[in-house]
Amino acid sequence: MIKNINFLFVTFFGIGTIRYAPGTITSLITTILLFSFFHILNFPNIIILAIFLTTFFYSFFAVENYIKDEFNKDPKEVVIDEVIGQSIPIYLYEVAHGVDKNLQESILFYIYIFILFRFFDIKKPFPINYIDKKFKNSFGVIMDDVIAGFYVVLTLIIFMIIKSKI
Repeated sequence: MIKNINFLFVTFFGIGTIRYAPGTITSLITTILLFSFFHILNFPNIIILAIFLTTFFYSFFAVENYIKDEFNKDPKEVVIDEVIGQSIPIYLYEVAHGVDKNLQESILFYIYIFILFRFFDIKKPFPINYIDKKFKNSFGVIMDDVIAGFYVVLTLIIFMIIKSKI
């Protein structure tokens, strides 16, 4: 039973089993889900944070359990790390901008966040590449995407500072 639950969890309800670009598709679905939570369903930030933190902490157990008998310690069907990494910059964007946001601007930032996250996740600049190569366990699987998410945050902060100076 726990093995089936972990499979559904780490593959984000089977999305990770999609043949082509499961990480990108998962990131896109995560972006759409979070947009819905924040802008359509108007979930309170604390509820979204609780879901995120639960997902983050449980993912270490679930991924470790899933990959323990695998030769490849970062199989492509494990996409919960994309959910986590994509969620970080979106959540921080929403919290930083409060309730007074232009919907069109929010959509643009969601697109920027999605593209930037996929860029950093695929290119793996330092220290993402180090974590990815050095840690062949759930820590490595999850934390490289967490760092990619924070790279997105840093990039957007730099962009906003430059924009405010111009």
